[in-house]
Amino acid sequence: MKWKWPEAARRWKGALRKYQYVLLVMAVGAVLLLLPSGGRDSPRQEAPEQAEGASFDLEAFEKKLAQTLSQVEGAGETQVVLTLDGSSRQVLARNQDQEGDGGSSNTVVTVGKGSGQQEVVPLQTVAPQFRGALIVCPGGGDARTRLKLIEAVSALTGLGSDRISVCQGG
Repeated sequence: MKWKWPEAARRWKGALRKYQYVLLVMAVGAVLLLLPSGGRDSPRQEAPEQAEGASFDLEAFEKKLAQTLSQVEGAGETQVVLTLDGSSRQVLARNQDQEGDGGSSNTVVTVGKGSGQQEVVPLQTVAPQFRGALIVCPGGGDARTRLKLIEAVSALTGLGSDRISVCQGG
């Protein structure tokens, strides 16, 4: 005698057979979510703190740019002078509270460092904008070299060609 499945059980069996791979992937995902990760048991590494007043190092950027531009064919030993429009600044985290009378208050978010010390929470540091560039090199008199140098400095600083001056040096 052959045993017959009830109608509801046959439908479930058909659905399980039809979606067996989907259910298998879901089960594996659930098991992986339940496994402990290695990062929880180890002590958390804090992000390296930026030095107070961390700002854009203009001299280092000028040196690196001069070294790079010296590699341009026909330029020779290059010197670069950049001017900035302002200085770097930090965007701080702010907390905006809505008051019952329709007004709002905006306060800077601070974090307690212990012993009554408070420190602001910076969201990002905005680098200063470049105002102009001067490039002095032996190949500055050649039109092709000038064009290459202007395009390179424009690409790296975002300055327009009208704000970049290339001069021939000795």
